[in-house]
Amino acid sequence: MLRTLFVSSRPLSWINTAFPFAAAYFLATREIDLTLVLGTLYFLVPYNLAMYGINDVFDYESDLRNPRKGGVEGALLAPSMHRPTLISAAVTNIPFLAYLVVVGSPLSWLVLAISVFAVIAYSAKGLRLKERPFIDSLTSSTHFVSPAIYGLVLAGAAFTPQLWMVLAAFFLWGIGSHAFGAVQDVIADREAHIASIATVIGARATVRVSVIAYLLAGVLLLFSEWPGPLAAVLALPYAISCGMYWNITDDDAESANRGWKRFLWLNFVTGFLVTMLLIWWALIA
Repeated sequence: MLRTLFVSSRPLSWINTAFPFAAAYFLATREIDLTLVLGTLYFLVPYNLAMYGINDVFDYESDLRNPRKGGVEGALLAPSMHRPTLISAAVTNIPFLAYLVVVGSPLSWLVLAISVFAVIAYSAKGLRLKERPFIDSLTSSTHFVSPAIYGLVLAGAAFTPQLWMVLAAFFLWGIGSHAFGAVQDVIADREAHIASIATVIGARATVRVSVIAYLLAGVLLLFSEWPGPLAAVLALPYAISCGMYWNITDDDAESANRGWKRFLWLNFVTGFLVTMLLIWWALIA
């Protein structure tokens, strides 16, 4: 059961939610405290178990038809694991959320509530924002950007226009990432009668939306505080990687999985370079 829960939480993606919170909170406070440690731990594992575990439970019919499920790209949860997964998500999330509410403010509570709601509403029965084309990409991006905004609000950071440019660029990155990730699942989602941005506008148009989102993210970074503009270059590998599928067809949509795997590893390289830029900014700010 532990192995299944581990796979379901998408360990390759843990850093994508923990790092934004940790970096935002630390750079705003310039200190390591209990809130930083517990907040980072929360967004590292419990948050991802809730996000992806709930998804695996309610996407079971689609996952049965999806050849990439059953590994690091997503668990194929047997029905007997559905209830334990939901219980585990609740048990691991509630203690951390209780602490974060105690140390927070009304504004931080609002941001945290939006973040958790987006995690649940994306996949849970009765809400299923993942089946609302375009809203699905906006919700998915919220999963990754909201931890950063929450860290900033919790730390009492000042939201400057340059900071908003960074956050907006990050949000566009999230939109592009979700859109491209949906392309590879077009066939499986259609067979399971699951709507998504890719099933509605088609694989080719979705890839192009993704490329444009990445390029716009790079443009916004040009207006951030130095050395932020240097990060604009980091959007290009994503745009180029997705652009390789510019003329993809729906019938060949599953071939985009090669690009998705490249995206997963590209995140680690980009994350390292972004960290270097943040350290540079911290030293000169």
